[in-house]
Amino acid sequence: MIDSKWPAETKICAKELHSLLTLNHKKWHKLKSDADHRAAELLSGALLQLLQGGKHSDVETLSLQALKWLKGDLKDPGCPRQ
Repeated sequence: MIDSKWPAETKICAKELHSLLTLNHKKWHKLKSDADHRAAELLSGALLQLLQGGKHSDVETLSLQALKWLKGDLKDPGCPRQ
């Protein structure tokens, strides 16, 4: 097992937070356009990547996507027509 500079409890908390913020099928239609929620989900993913030793480029990409939601540069495109 590889030693981590992060306490195990930190990773557990980050995973739990990300799990709570992730849009699942039940929450999708209610929260898909909520910029704050979308940004929080992305930032929690970025944090989790960082704590798990992920690539810094992935952490940066997730963080930049979150900022785009907060700035209003990203919006929900709506459901595709079937």
